[in-house]
Amino acid sequence: MDQLSSLVTLIARQEEVDAAPACSSGNDYDGRMGLRIASIFVIWIGSTFGATFPVFANSHRGLGVPDWSFFIAKFFGSGVIIATAFIHLLSPAEDALRDPCLTGVITEYDWVSGIILMTIFVLFFVELMVMRYSSVELPEHHHSGMVVDGSKEIGESETSRNSRRLSAHHPGNDHLGHSARHDSIELANNPFTLEEYKAQLTAIFILEFGIIFHSVFIGLTLAVSGEEFVTLFIVLVFHQTFEGLGLGARLAVTPWPKGKGWTPYVLAITYGFTTPIAIAIGLGVRQSYPPGSRTTLIANGVFDSISAGILIYTGLVELLAHEFMFSRTMRTAPIKTLLSAFFLVCLGAGLMALLGKWA
Repeated sequence: MDQLSSLVTLIARQEEVDAAPACSSGNDYDGRMGLRIASIFVIWIGSTFGATFPVFANSHRGLGVPDWSFFIAKFFGSGVIIATAFIHLLSPAEDALRDPCLTGVITEYDWVSGIILMTIFVLFFVELMVMRYSSVELPEHHHSGMVVDGSKEIGESETSRNSRRLSAHHPGNDHLGHSARHDSIELANNPFTLEEYKAQLTAIFILEFGIIFHSVFIGLTLAVSGEEFVTLFIVLVFHQTFEGLGLGARLAVTPWPKGKGWTPYVLAITYGFTTPIAIAIGLGVRQSYPPGSRTTLIANGVFDSISAGILIYTGLVELLAHEFMFSRTMRTAPIKTLLSAFFLVCLGAGLMALLGKWA
């Protein structure tokens, strides 16, 4: 009886395989090489500008960039990141892993939700450990002098001044993207230790990984797209610029330790190069890259799911919860400021969701 049941199951699965349409083995590339090459530079300029301008403007206050522009960039960027997770990552991941041409174990479970769930718990565990082991070395005294230049003590550290200045300029800035930095913000006397710097990098790398990873696949897709190339190109210019603005705003409001001011520039420039490099690679393999093949669909679905999990966790926990609900500054801010920040988050999310309609 068991053998008969196994045979029936095997036959049923074989019938499903036979009935499923074959996965694509080609692409829709239709020439227009000059425009495709131009897209490399246009998207590079847009995404790099979006990511680096907030950092540059914040570190060069003499340019006269008004403080309210950072407030707008910060909360608008938060909305962009959240919408990217749900509209530009989760939905494409579902489409990829539920493609009719796929068969086998990949179709027998809701892998997108499962991967996102696992990613969220992994991130929570990583942050839990980073918070634990990056804060154990911090001194526990309060409001004493701090070592700033390594040779003498003065009233407060550069980190403290940056945190206080940024909080004054940007409501809701008590939490700067990572729980491991709570001590350096809450205890204004604490120096920026190596452990804290590592904790900051961990938080930013998690955010940047979640933002840029899918840029590789959209770059490859743009390179070999067909008649929809122009529409996709225009959408991606805005998509990458707004997404860069979201990342750049987070980098700009983070108080980097003395001597590490180059770090946000490196991270912003890395983001700016990701999609252009992917487009160039796609053009190089345009004759052989099949975006609709089984392997590509599964890879896209899995990595988009991981990226969605990262941005969902970052967006809801790090950006919304800590910038609004757990922020002393935002809790005591005028209602006009609170509603303005909320409106900007909704605006950023809404515009990115609208872009998803044409992407």
